[in-house]
Amino acid sequence: MKFVERKIIFHGSHFTDFYLEQITKMKKEAIKNAKSFDELLDIKYGKLGSSVRDEYETKANYFVISEMLKEARMDAHLTQEQLADKIGTKKSYISRLENGKVDIQLSTLFKIFETGLGRKIQLTIL
Repeated sequence: MKFVERKIIFHGSHFTDFYLEQITKMKKEAIKNAKSFDELLDIKYGKLGSSVRDEYETKANYFVISEMLKEARMDAHLTQEQLADKIGTKKSYISRLENGKVDIQLSTLFKIFETGLGRKIQLTIL
């Protein structure tokens, strides 16, 4: 199901609000009838490959990495400051990583997990 916003001008008045309201109702109904999580994502963010969906997928991946980092740090019984000291960075950087506020370089990711947390990283390219 594709949703399109239209702006109609009638004697100088915009009816955008009406159509946005209708689109919102249609989306809510489509969400209610969705049969899978992928279908929900398609409704909310568009199909894979669309710019909105790609942005969502990127943010979702950052979130997963940040949660994995936080969980691994806690499993190692380290504070953010202790982890930062082990890898030669600042606590604020670890905090920003764990909160998804900064992009992480692959070399930094390996350094954090392997040097700081004694874990191994295995990447899968799809």
